This record gives sequence, structure tokens and C-alpha cells, in this order.
Amino acid sequence: MTLAFDQERNSGPAAASAAAAMPGSAQVATLLPRISIQAFCDTREVFAALEEARSDRRTSRTQMSVQMGGVAAAIEFYEESPTPNVVILECGHSGDRLLADLDRLAEVCDQETQVVVVGHANDVMLYRQLMARGVSEYLVAPIGPVDAIAAMCRLFAQEGQQQIGRSVAFIGAKGGVGASTIAHNFAWAMSQDLTKNVALADLDLPFGTAGLDFNQDPAQGIADAIFAGDRLDEALIDKLLWKCTERLSLFAAPSTLDRDYDLDFESIESVIDLTRGLVPHLVLDLPHQWNGWTRQTLLSADDIVIVAAPDLGNLRNAKNLVDLLKQHRRNDRQPFLVLNQVGIPKRPEIAPREFAAALDLVLSAEIAFDPQLFGTAANNGQMISEAQANAKAADAFRQLARCVVGQNDTPRGANTLIAQLMARLKHPKGK
Repeated sequence: MTLAFDQERNSGPAAASAAAAMPGSAQVATLLPRISIQAFCDTREVFAALEEARSDRRTSRTQMSVQMGGVAAAIEFYEESPTPNVVILECGHSGDRLLADLDRLAEVCDQETQVVVVGHANDVMLYRQLMARGVSEYLVAPIGPVDAIAAMCRLFAQEGQQQIGRSVAFIGAKGGVGASTIAHNFAWAMSQDLTKNVALADLDLPFGTAGLDFNQDPAQGIADAIFAGDRLDEALIDKLLWKCTERLSLFAAPSTLDRDYDLDFESIESVIDLTRGLVPHLVLDLPHQWNGWTRQTLLSADDIVIVAAPDLGNLRNAKNLVDLLKQHRRNDRQPFLVLNQVGIPKRPEIAPREFAAALDLVLSAEIAFDPQLFGTAANNGQMISEAQANAKAADAFRQLARCVVGQNDTPRGANTLIAQLMARLKHPKGK
């Protein structure tokens, strides 16, 4: 008997894509939709990987359970219970026995249920037999948590669907460290220097400065999207996004005190999800406050940038943030650390490298204290590179943008004597 699983999903281009990704994909996955997932494992190693996947931020919307017992436990369980959207099965054996077990499972499994098999044989013929029986994905153990998440994301990616954009959240270790200024200049560098399409969302609704910093005064902004209720869709998001430049769009905050902004994460999440479907890069300028929605927005971002000043209070707060992120985002990149306002005269400071070492992070950018440049840019509604294109701070923003998007093309050993000699040969004086 052939399996009664959804076979159409595993024919044509989708099957080819799955086959290419079969040997354990480590690709970064997006958030899974609100689905139910049940996993049945044979080994503790796969059980531990799936348990970690269950606690990952990308499965936060799902209802996922993991237990031991393999195919036999799954068959026994589904004889009395309905099947979920996705079943993950680890099978320690292969060949005819595995196929026979899956045929038995098909008798108690709903047709709409998608099955992911984790096997221990890297066998192309077995893979083809499983696909012919309607199995949705086959992963070869050992697997990591992101491998499992990526496989499930592929199941729910529609053919030809637009790729979901990545979000980068900026948060200050203390108030007044310039996290918003860094976020705005970062978004500008992404759009102008890296020629990426970027949207900047100012989430400090009562006191946000994105509109001022870009010298823009949109009639509507992110608050209109957050409070849109049932009217919220991609068309409304597209209408509310204010075009600053050809590649940079702005979700400005109202910056008024005519209402209370007691938000819930679901309303913020809906706006973020829809915006990520319209632009490849979304910069989130988080306010310096700590409540349910800021915490969840921070933890749900694809990448995080922590902005701090080099003093003890910032170090303590940054350490608390890093510890929280390590606990809840074990399968994500470490946060990027930016030290701002470095070198204030007569202020005792922690050396930048010591600050980063105390957090066990790499220092991504160091911005020197320059009140003249930053004050002039702010008063004129300009970005730093507009006010002074050759400023060191402008270079730092460009480098941070390259680092976050993975375009850090500075060659190793660029400051070595050989590198300097090669540069001189390529660009001799007078030419």
C-alpha cells in the first residue's frame, strides 16, 4: 500500500529542491507558521536536537512535542489520536523494514499530514523510494536543530513565493547611548552604500526621532499600521511606508502624546511580518524600555545590534542582554556590539577591547565622540555620510552594514607590509 500522505508536494521542482538539500541543510530558516508538530525519536542525539528546535525562536508559533519511541510509538499513538500538520520520525533501520513501517503508519495518518523522516542511511535509492511514497522530507542523521527547522520551513514555502526579508533590531544598553542614531545611519548605509532595499521602523512611538533625523514628515506611519486591526494587510503596509530615497523606506513614529501606547506583541509581530514580505531588509529601532512586546520583538529578530557606551553601567546592562540572548537564541548569530561616544574628554572609560572581551563578543564598530559632527547632522536632518562623507563614523556605519549582511570583504592581513606593498603596486603615485 502506498502512503496516503500528500504526494503532490513531492513532485517536480519541490522534490528536486528537497533532494539537493537532503544531506542536512544549515540554512537560516524563517519563522514557522502556526502549525502542530509531533516528533518520535529513536536516539537521544536526535531527541536533543529536536528538543532544542522546539525551544528555538523560529518555532515559537508552533505547538511542538518531542518523545522517544520512533515509528512504533507513532503508529500506536495515532491509532487513538488525530495526526498533526507535521510528523517527524526517526528511523534507526532502513530498507524494506522502514518502508513497511511507513505503510503501517499511512493507515492511521491523515492525508494532509506531512512526514519528515530522519534516517541513518545516506542512500539515494532509499530517498527516492520515500519520496515516491509521499514522504515530504528525508534528513540524514546526525542533524542539528536548525536543520530540522529549515526542513519544515521548506514544506510550507509555496513555489514562487517571495523570499521573506531579514530583520535587524537595534537596542541601547542604556538610554541616551545613541542607539537610534546608529540604527538610522546603519539603514542609510545599507541602502546607499550597499544598494539594498531597506525599511526602517521607528518603534519608539511617543518619542521616536526617525522623522527628524531624515528630515521627513509623513502624514501616517507605523502607529497607523499597529492600530489598523482587521484592515492590516500588505497593501496598507505598502501605502504607509514613506519613501525617503529610492531604496530606503521609513515607518516613522507619530512622536505625539495624544494617546497611550500600551502595545501587545501580536500587533507588532503582524506589522513586522507583513513588512518583511515587502522588503528584503527591515531595521527595527527599539525604544529603551523593557516590557513584553519589546522583549519578544528583540528575541524574534533575525539579527541584533547592541549599542553601548564604554562605562560600567552600560557593561552591566549589556551583559544582562547578552546572557538573555544566549539563553533564548542558541541557534542564532551572536549579537553585534557597537560602542558609541568613545573618548569623551575627562570621562573614565573601559577600553573598547576589554568591554567586548567581558561580553565574549567581537567589537563590530567603535564610534568616537564627535558632538560637532553628530549635532550638525541631527540639526540639519542629515545622516553622517551626508554631513561629512569621509568621516570615520561614516566608514564605521558602512563596515557595520557589510558585517551584518555578510559582505565583510576586508581581506585578511590587509594591514600587513605585503598588503601595503601590493596596494602600492596596484595604485602607484601619480596615477
